[in-house]
Amino acid sequence: MKKTIVRSVSTAALLSTVFAGSASASTYTVQKGDTLTKISLKYQTNVPKLKELNGLTSDRIYANQTLTVTVDAAVQPAAPAPAPAPVSTSDYVIVRGDYLGKIAKQFNTTVSELKSLNGLTSDLIYPGQTLKVSANAATTPPPVVAPVAPVTPPAESSATSVYSVVKGDTLSKIGLQFNMSVQELKSLNGLNSDMIYVGQKLTLRGQAAVTPPVTVAPTGEFATAFVNVAQSVMGVPYAWGGSSLKGFDCSGFIYYAANQAGKKIGRYSAEGYYSRTFYVDQPQPGDLVFFENTYKQGISHVGIYLGNDQFIHADEKKGVSIANLSNPYYTAHFDGFKRFY
Repeated sequence: MKKTIVRSVSTAALLSTVFAGSASASTYTVQKGDTLTKISLKYQTNVPKLKELNGLTSDRIYANQTLTVTVDAAVQPAAPAPAPAPVSTSDYVIVRGDYLGKIAKQFNTTVSELKSLNGLTSDLIYPGQTLKVSANAATTPPPVVAPVAPVTPPAESSATSVYSVVKGDTLSKIGLQFNMSVQELKSLNGLNSDMIYVGQKLTLRGQAAVTPPVTVAPTGEFATAFVNVAQSVMGVPYAWGGSSLKGFDCSGFIYYAANQAGKKIGRYSAEGYYSRTFYVDQPQPGDLVFFENTYKQGISHVGIYLGNDQFIHADEKKGVSIANLSNPYYTAHFDGFKRFY
């Protein structure tokens, strides 16, 4: 009988606490490089909740800003929901260069299943984060799949064809049409300059290029123009410090495409554009994609995101061309997606 009384008092005290509605708040001081998604993951909440708690109308935050991150308020106890069927899971610790698509392939699952299993509201993850993955899937060796829609034909292909130059042609235009870089055209035809003439026969490698593999339409007037300008100069050769149709480096390419698309910005390095943009959790075509520690420490390369893990950039060997984030090199150096202020 004594034990029964103790339990009754304990239950009453608990109910009193629950219905008292007492609450306490915790705060966090924003650090450089923080995003709402990163903070929400750290405090096991979500972006809409953080915005609601802090009266934010956008995702923009700044260093040293104080945010309310949790409010430990007691709530009305809800009727227990039926327990879901147990799912056998194991833990995976994210390493540098990981993204949800890559992890999903590795564990033979899908991005949607990973997000559902881990309560994720966006595709943003970070090194050191622990994700739950299906234990059954984890034991299945990932299928060996070739990269989807390669931008250029395999290097070992020896098939060639001949093209007759017509009025208005340039090496860049022909390269775009046949999915080759200007340097490849010049090397294959023994050209020492970009000059060609009507009626000239050029040897081409492989078949004519298919429709560019961008399947996601940009949203917004600037983003649409930005992507269109970028694709219109495919094949322009790489030139260190270049920012014209004679040649681009990665940041010069961004400068040219943005200004041609109507956004008047200065000529900066990749780091300069990095500091003039903000992180986005769900990238759209027309956003910038940044890479670090390529030829130097820190932010050192930038391209324009096209959707479906593809981006267009000024490549040192291929000139302006399309690449895929699933390429191990870009995966290893990937920093994140950002958008112009």
